[in-house]
Amino acid sequence: MTRIVSLCLFVALWQVGALLLGPRYLPEPMAVAATLLAEARSGALAFNLGVTLARVLAGFSLAMVIGSALGVALGRLTWLDRLVDPWLVIVLNTPALVVIMFAYIWGGLNEVSALAAITLNKLPNAVVTLREGARALDPALDEMAKVFVFSRLRRWRHVVAPQLAPYFAAAARGGLALVWKIVLVVELLGRPNGVGFKMNEAFQLFDLRLLLAYALPFVALMILVESFVLRPAERSASWWRRHGA
Repeated sequence: MTRIVSLCLFVALWQVGALLLGPRYLPEPMAVAATLLAEARSGALAFNLGVTLARVLAGFSLAMVIGSALGVALGRLTWLDRLVDPWLVIVLNTPALVVIMFAYIWGGLNEVSALAAITLNKLPNAVVTLREGARALDPALDEMAKVFVFSRLRRWRHVVAPQLAPYFAAAARGGLALVWKIVLVVELLGRPNGVGFKMNEAFQLFDLRLLLAYALPFVALMILVESFVLRPAERSASWWRRHGA
């Protein structure tokens, strides 16, 4: 109920702002809704949302898989952490736009370069978060696994994975917010479709209604994923801590 009230308040403030500023600076909600409906009827909205979502999921999945494996390795192997840490700092502090530009210059304006740019921009965040999780592993639980002669697979499943789950969930939740923003920039600079491409097209035409018609549904979609997928996953990931307490 509170969220519905909050949403209604947002729309009301938007309407007031549109009346005060005029359609040149902020179109009214109904005008944006009409443009959104027209794009939906033509099929362009669903197509471009689907293309962007596919890029988000592909880049996000690659970054989480590679970043988690590397992060755990760095947290467990001190020598490897010392070797890789300077590179990690460099990548963390390199602007996303620079990474995207280099990916397109080196690889060309294609889907592989776009996916590489998305993955590389998310990768260091996943690595850092999972590295901290690996460092925080309880050595007493490792000793217990040795005493009970757990196999490597069983040790990972029952000892390591439950401890890393909250860190993985945190990296996933924060990473999704970063990835979809990166995807929009990637599409804006070098792809012929997707939400970012359509937003760039709207910008060049100074069409605020079209800009908002593509921005709002995608933001709403990401909020739904955050609320109904990532938040519940993050809560369930730490069930053993609550039961242990």
